[in-house]
Amino acid sequence: MLNPSRPSCVWTVLLCLLGALAGSTAKGQTPTTTLDRHLSRIDLGISGVGQFTRDVSGTNYLNQPLTQNASNTLGALVTIRYTKSPYLGAEFNYGYARYTQNFSSYITGGAQTNASEYTVGYVAHTPKLFGFQTFASAGLGSMAFRATPGGGQGLPTQARAAYYYDAGVEDSLLPHFGIRAQFRQVFFLAPDFGQNYLTIKQRQSTVEPAVGFYIHF
Repeated sequence: MLNPSRPSCVWTVLLCLLGALAGSTAKGQTPTTTLDRHLSRIDLGISGVGQFTRDVSGTNYLNQPLTQNASNTLGALVTIRYTKSPYLGAEFNYGYARYTQNFSSYITGGAQTNASEYTVGYVAHTPKLFGFQTFASAGLGSMAFRATPGGGQGLPTQARAAYYYDAGVEDSLLPHFGIRAQFRQVFFLAPDFGQNYLTIKQRQSTVEPAVGFYIHF
């Protein structure tokens, strides 16, 4: 599992891929080497994401009722895809958002949280619809919940297993540039930051409409 405390590694990978794109574009030739062929199958997508997390309720170890909810927010999604054929592809997703995690009246004002998604999945590009290329994907990975230093109430970092599905449309505007719109839903066990009085063992989900662009290598 990726180290949730080092998201900078993701940006290092992205910078390397962007450098490869610049070199490939400068050549202006049809791919002839194995590396060129693989690069031609890669795209990098960056999207703005709305996050709407479902409230969940249960009882903690003291048999006391607890309702958990997260404030609605905006975040970012970075996706790297490798497409070998229309129905055979893979993707890596890194998502980030910051919001307030509320636990009924157990934590006054809630806990400000940085949430990061690290997932991998299968992606298929399905037939076009109204001129737009459609796609669908599904996969799994982890969610890292890190309470912020200022408003996180001193809670420790916690990682949860996660899985998701995704469907959307995209359109290529230029040979190496296009736009993308998608709908995602991510599922995970409600975080408790390792505190038994916050544990209700309920599965939570976040709905994520997203719009952005992608660069094709």
